[in-house]
Order: sequence, then structure tokens, then C-alpha cells
Amino acid sequence: MTDRLRRPDVVEYPARQVAGRGPGWYRGDVHLHTVLSTGGELTAGQLAAAAREVGLDFVATTEHNTSAGHGDWSRYAGDDLLVILGQEVTTHTGHWLALGLDPGHQVEWRYGVRDDAIDRQLARVRGPGGLCVAAHPYAPYESGTLAYPYRYFDAVEVWNGQWRSDLPWNADNEAALAEWGRNLGHDIHQGRWWPAVGNSDAHLAGQLGTPHTVVFADELSVDAVLAGLRAGRSWIAGSTAVDLELTAVTGDRAVGVGARLDSAGEPVEVRVRVSGVPSGTVSLHTERGTVLRERLPADGAGTVRWRTAARDGGFVRAEVRHPDRQMAALTNPVILA
Repeated sequence: MTDRLRRPDVVEYPARQVAGRGPGWYRGDVHLHTVLSTGGELTAGQLAAAAREVGLDFVATTEHNTSAGHGDWSRYAGDDLLVILGQEVTTHTGHWLALGLDPGHQVEWRYGVRDDAIDRQLARVRGPGGLCVAAHPYAPYESGTLAYPYRYFDAVEVWNGQWRSDLPWNADNEAALAEWGRNLGHDIHQGRWWPAVGNSDAHLAGQLGTPHTVVFADELSVDAVLAGLRAGRSWIAGSTAVDLELTAVTGDRAVGVGARLDSAGEPVEVRVRVSGVPSGTVSLHTERGTVLRERLPADGAGTVRWRTAARDGGFVRAEVRHPDRQMAALTNPVILA
């Protein structure tokens, strides 16, 4: 429809799919704010331009408790940028992200953990295929600390950006990651685990994409990206300069993050390929704790290998840190059976 023919009362929304983009790894930030949110200083156009500049493939609009900006993004989405409609739901006792909303769907937020109201809201988001993410669980301000268990949600934001700090990785994220990692072995053993995601929570210029989530999706569409996040086929990057691949191999079988490897009792080789982290440190973690720590060369590129067996741990995940211990990347686990 051309501008000349468009009725002034018709609101258009971003397309749910970018045509011609098939299976692959896509980078995106699904927690960001415009001037419609408290503390937000950027427009949708400025954020879309920033997303393209830093090399993101998708973003989600997640204003505080409103869907009013959903239509603002239609003119900025395109064949190089998927826009997912969402909302940050700021309840009295913790925040969560509702992703994949229908246009104009506004999620209720006026309740707390004692009201037994969140289940209904989560169900309304999941019903049409949406994703519910626990946001910044240890944010140090009123209502920011999450009082709901991680198990209420589909994924957990273990890495939140610089909105409340001058550092991209801080004690709040360390605490969120520790809780997530501490429960991972138990959750996997019980047959259900909660994937980790990372987002910038951008309010100001220069924050978008630090960090962001890299997800394997069957195509660049809302449904496929959310399916990848839900399955944990993803890892978190501190910047688009960082690249990582975690693979577990036994015999002629190889799987990556979020997947399950049945080793049939055979030895497993875990490989972590990293680039973009000069003199960084790669560490591997299982239900037994940190099992390997190895330094990367000065140019930041290298491959770490570790041999294990499924009986020695039900999963393996990777972290990569800069020399100052700031996080550069972390992954969801490979499940070992």
C-alpha cells in the first residue's frame, strides 16, 4: 500500500518474517526501550539505525507496560532487520519480558507475587506462541529483583546490560548466572531446563547490543527466533566482535548448544572455538563445577578441547571472559546423555 492510498486511521505493524533468510545463526537484542519508557532517550528510528550499525538481525520492542509503540516500528523493519513485538512487564515484585505479542496486546502488570496473578498473564502470552523471559533477576532497585522462581518462565535473562551500571557485566549478572548455573544440573536431570538469554536493556545511546543473544533459527521470523530461544539453541555475546561455537562430538555424531548428544557410553570431545577476545579465558562448566580453564592467545582466536564422558556430567556449557574478568560470551549447555 502506498502512502498516497494509506488511510490515516490504519496502523501498520512490522512483518513477522524476513523473506529469503533461511536456517542460520542470527544476532538479536530483545530488551530495549524508546522514549515511551521511563528513562528512555531514543526513538524507534534511532534504535533501528543502531541495530543495523552494530550488526544485529533482530530486535524486540519492550516498552514498560505499554504496547503503544508497536506501530512505530513498521517503517524501520526491513529485509535486514526483524522486529518482534513485546513488552516489559514491571510487576511489583519483578520484571519479565513478553515476546511475540500480537499487535496492540498489552499485558497487565499491576500485581505482585502474593496476588497469584502472574500465571494468567503468562498463559495469555504463551497461548498464541509468545515467549516469557525473566528479566534482570537481581536488579538492585525497587521491584527490579525477581521474586518469582525461574521455573515460571520460558527463559532467564542472566546478562542484562549497562542501564544501571557503567559496566556491561556486574555483580547483578554474576548472581543471576550463578543461580541459573547452580540449578542447571538438577533441572536437566528432571527433564526440563530454562535457557539463558542476554540483552542490553538499552535506554540510552551506545547501549544496544551489549550484550545480545545469538540464536540458531530455521528462518528469520518471529516464530523461528522464539523457537530457537525456547529450545536454548543460543549463546550470549558481549559484542558482535565476539564469535563462538560450542560442539560436543562422539564418533560421527556432533551437536551444539541446546542439543542432546547420546554418546552410548563412548568418550565425548567438547570443542570451543572462539574469536574476538584477546588474551581471554575459556572455561567449561558441568554439574561438578568448573572442569577446565584455558587462556586464549593475544589475537583472541583459538580452539579449546576437553574430553569427558556422559557419566561424568549431564551437561557442559562454556564461558569466555576478558583478562579483567568481564564476561565476553557464555553459552547454553549441550546435554550429555
